[in-house]
Amino acid sequence: MKWETKVTELLGIKYPIIQGGLAYLAYSDLAAAVCNAGGLGQITAMSLKSPADLREEILKLKSLTDKPFGVNFAIGQHGRPFAHFLDVAIAEEVPVITMTGGNPAPIFEQLEGTDTKKLVLVAAKRQAQKAEELGADAVMVVGQEGGGHLGRNDTGTMVLIPSVVDAVGIPVIASGGIGDGRGLMAALSLGAEGIEMGTRFIATKECVHANEIYKTRLVEGSENDTVVIKRSIGAPARAIANDWTEKILELEEKYGKYEALKDFISGEANKKYIYDGEESQGFAWAGQVMGLIKDVPSVGELIDRLICDAEAIRKKWGE
Repeated sequence: MKWETKVTELLGIKYPIIQGGLAYLAYSDLAAAVCNAGGLGQITAMSLKSPADLREEILKLKSLTDKPFGVNFAIGQHGRPFAHFLDVAIAEEVPVITMTGGNPAPIFEQLEGTDTKKLVLVAAKRQAQKAEELGADAVMVVGQEGGGHLGRNDTGTMVLIPSVVDAVGIPVIASGGIGDGRGLMAALSLGAEGIEMGTRFIATKECVHANEIYKTRLVEGSENDTVVIKRSIGAPARAIANDWTEKILELEEKYGKYEALKDFISGEANKKYIYDGEESQGFAWAGQVMGLIKDVPSVGELIDRLICDAEAIRKKWGE
């Protein structure tokens, strides 16, 4: 079956599947595997130490695939400068730039005059409309089921996607709670033109930076084993529930200030868990979709399975 949607046409990919930005995990090895399997793989820029490191990852990715790829900019990381990183992406003619967190306007300005496709992750209808006004080519819309940073309104994917589809004229990509062919078909039926998956791509063989303890937790956990932290500072985000996140919630209830939380929600605390497997010393992002994760396949196997299951549904629907 053909999988032509506005997203596959826009991005030049075979399947309407995008790998999420995945802080500290989305590098050339994972991105290349997603690209070669027919989706859009991404490198996460702001997890790298320098623009030179970003160029190195981009060049490595280009050596591993001849397919379109993206670079994600998490621009809400407490004001860390990103302009020089974006200069590298522009110089290397990165086909797709995605933006999460913060105000994307400066990135749009810097990309003016380029052919780079611009995708913005949003969690509310008004954010999607603003992204369209700025010139986004598409929006990725994440519901409350998702892992990592979310919207403040607790709106689930099932309601949020059609709401945004009705509010904008650019393609909508569904995110949050999607991990298999059923999720893809559900997203398309809601009016989306594709999906973004984050948590599901962590539990793959090519996500080599993720510790095996992290991957095992994703496989063995249920949809009830996550918790939303950082609400008190206006940046809600979903992580695997453990003693560390329980401590974060206690601090939020007691103080509710960034200064009280910063050591517990830092990138270093995140890496303690996801890199070193030290569950008692940090936290790991995950969406409720972990309840649907049962194994750690290769990226190719995952996407083949997802498409196979989705095609079975299409046949059942008589397409």
